[in-house]
Amino acid sequence: MTDQHYLPAMGKHWLLPLYDPFTRLARVGRIHGQLLDRADLRPGQRVLEIGCGTGNLLTALGRRAPDIEAVGIDPDPAALRRARRKAARRKLPIRYEQAFAGNLPLPDASFDRVLSSFMLHHLDDEERGRALGEVRRVLRPGGEFHVIDIDGTPTGRTGRSGRTHRHPLVATSVPERVLAAMEEAGLTGVTENGRDKARFGAYAFYRAEK
Repeated sequence: MTDQHYLPAMGKHWLLPLYDPFTRLARVGRIHGQLLDRADLRPGQRVLEIGCGTGNLLTALGRRAPDIEAVGIDPDPAALRRARRKAARRKLPIRYEQAFAGNLPLPDASFDRVLSSFMLHHLDDEERGRALGEVRRVLRPGGEFHVIDIDGTPTGRTGRSGRTHRHPLVATSVPERVLAAMEEAGLTGVTENGRDKARFGAYAFYRAEK
């Protein structure tokens, strides 16, 4: 690990204990199920999640498909401790490693699927480009990248200044920019394959291939 900074799951390190209760309240588990459905996972595949946080997506994967080898990476050691405890309690053989998505300590062409859940909007344009380049590097030929992320498309609600209230990183998390970034990273078959809304706002699904 370097001294590179990152945005914690809830925006502040001290809010991490609230992350899992928030995701349950927001019914993120249902959304994770939709992402796993789209990923078309098969026995014997190797799956990587970038920005795994406290391990909710890979825990759901382990319950659904215990014969799949799963690896999660995240830069937050506190979140990884929670993820490892979940895997240990459920006796799931999920491997978690501390790393940034833009610098994966993993071999070339070593995964059949890469997943990302509500993480890409944490990255600025430069770091997102590095992360997507790493996704392409670690995917095997024919491998797939499946993403769900915040859809920051303006809703039309504005404040007194006449400007839409959006965080700068969320403002870049719009389908046209996400799709363009994937293509620039050399991924193919790039497409948006669904949109919906939850209690926390709008979100979109994406897929791409190597």
